[in-house]
Amino acid sequence: MPLFVTTVVGGRERPVLPLGRTLDLPGRGTTFVREIAGPPGAPTVMLLHGWSATADLNWHPAFGALGRHFRVVAMDHRGHGRGLRSDAPFRLEDCADDVAAVAEQLGIDRMIVVGYSMGGPIAQLLWLHHPHLVEGLVLCSTGASFASTPKLRALFSVAGGLSVSGASARVGAVAGSALGAVSRLTGRRGDAGWGMDQIAMHDWQKLIEAGHAIGRYDARAWIGSVNVPSAVLVTTADEVVPPRHQLHLADALPNAIVHHLDGGHHTCVTDPDRFVPALLDACAEVASRRELALAS
Repeated sequence: MPLFVTTVVGGRERPVLPLGRTLDLPGRGTTFVREIAGPPGAPTVMLLHGWSATADLNWHPAFGALGRHFRVVAMDHRGHGRGLRSDAPFRLEDCADDVAAVAEQLGIDRMIVVGYSMGGPIAQLLWLHHPHLVEGLVLCSTGASFASTPKLRALFSVAGGLSVSGASARVGAVAGSALGAVSRLTGRRGDAGWGMDQIAMHDWQKLIEAGHAIGRYDARAWIGSVNVPSAVLVTTADEVVPPRHQLHLADALPNAIVHHLDGGHHTCVTDPDRFVPALLDACAEVASRRELALAS
């Protein structure tokens, strides 16, 4: 059975993706995961996508490179894509618990957790609430808080008294930007509609609630206590999370490795030729530090 699959729709190829499946999380619901076995004995990398994206949208350029060196797992967060559906209000803490539940179902004891944008707070909360699972953090285009500037407060206040239809338009501005980035990339492969298919699966009410949760997130009081190897990928032209906030996160993390990428918030798909090598280097550096710590 192939490790990667290419779907052809209407004569047009979609991105080559690892095999995926629905995974039951007892007592929580079901979510969607993609997996690559990686080399025997390789460390596990858990990929956590950003707000209004999916695992496929966020990470499809990186799957192949990471899978040559690591066991790779990527999941859709609740309300996003084929992620878990729940009537409970969206909480980033619950997303972190979902990741822990996925790890339990897949028999993962320890992992390097890679968080992009919203995935950054989820990764940080996973370390806070499930530290036994986290042996390293790679945080990309993200911060320790998101509501410290007027622009961010406006962007992430989408749940505050707005109707679903009204707030969806504001969330859709972010999703549309991401879709445009993906469409430019996948269009060269012949299927600019693939990104729309991904976004169409969202539960927009939960995305609205997720935006509000991101706006209220603030880990500055405890982020300096992180005691695992970490790396921060700073997108220096980021229009969503200001680079100075990303650098504040890097400064707060003890001995964090910092990579600077000259790109915006969607560099992961707009410029994969630069993003993927930087991501791979960051994961390898964190894994190396983990091995040194285990040997000492």
